[in-house]
Amino acid sequence: MVVNRLRSDHVGWRRVMWRGCVLLGLCAMPAAAQDTKEVDLALVLAVDVSGSIDPDEAELQRQGYVRAFTDPLIKKAILGGYSGRIAVAYFEWSDAWRQQLLVDWTLLDSEAAIEAFADRLAKAPITILTRTSISGAIRYAVPLFERNPYSAERKVLDISGDGANNDGGLVTQARDDALTQKITINGLPIMNGRPNKYGFPPDPDLDRYYEGCVIGGPRSFLVVANSFQNFDDAVRKKLMQEIAGITPNGRTRASDVPERRLGVTGERQVAQALEGSMPAPGKRPYELGCDIGERRSREFWQRRFQQ
Repeated sequence: MVVNRLRSDHVGWRRVMWRGCVLLGLCAMPAAAQDTKEVDLALVLAVDVSGSIDPDEAELQRQGYVRAFTDPLIKKAILGGYSGRIAVAYFEWSDAWRQQLLVDWTLLDSEAAIEAFADRLAKAPITILTRTSISGAIRYAVPLFERNPYSAERKVLDISGDGANNDGGLVTQARDDALTQKITINGLPIMNGRPNKYGFPPDPDLDRYYEGCVIGGPRSFLVVANSFQNFDDAVRKKLMQEIAGITPNGRTRASDVPERRLGVTGERQVAQALEGSMPAPGKRPYELGCDIGERRSREFWQRRFQQ
């Protein structure tokens, strides 16, 4: 009886001590929480490899990202932030259920780490698939952020593509679900200007579609690539804006990117790389409706089958 009472008193005392410790913020955190590194940005790169993109264009896209991450100015932006590091993941997407994670969450905290990331990207195989599901890409990215092993106040999903959503759920629903998770979505629409291998015509106003239906969240923006040939400059400028985190809402074209001025250093150099950004247009609704990709796809294939 005495022993049981002593044990009861001991347990009660431990509970009192633990509650006091919690209230005062003095309790030791679990090892996993203590080891979590803070990063300036958690960035997911989602790249279109649907049927409208041929193998040569897919290679141009991939090399655009590889060269961007080996650019001295991009390295300077990554290592020059408050924490001096960012976390990046890269996947390619097409149909609603086809996403391929090429590089999982990787900490970029040194020039060597950045070079290794670019090298892994360069060596990964390229697979071209069929349809275009921006909504599928967004839904795939959300759990990626949930299992990110690093702590980041800024979470950015970066989507590049050359067509409107035509597979899976509505892109606006997927976008809005991601925004509730405090994920900012930026866009890099590629104005391809030619039909795909099936004869499906390009979207002449893809930039307006991305603006009204795809991007969203605090300080979201899009950079327009006028062709796959100037994709390098578009990627470089977009990454600079995302990593530096100093651009207002707005739209930028790759043609606005000035020549490199690597003789200039520091903040002035970063500012020069961002010259030409268009003023913020606001969140304008897309007048043709955000299901335009689905409707155009149905009409195209109906005509094909009726011939």
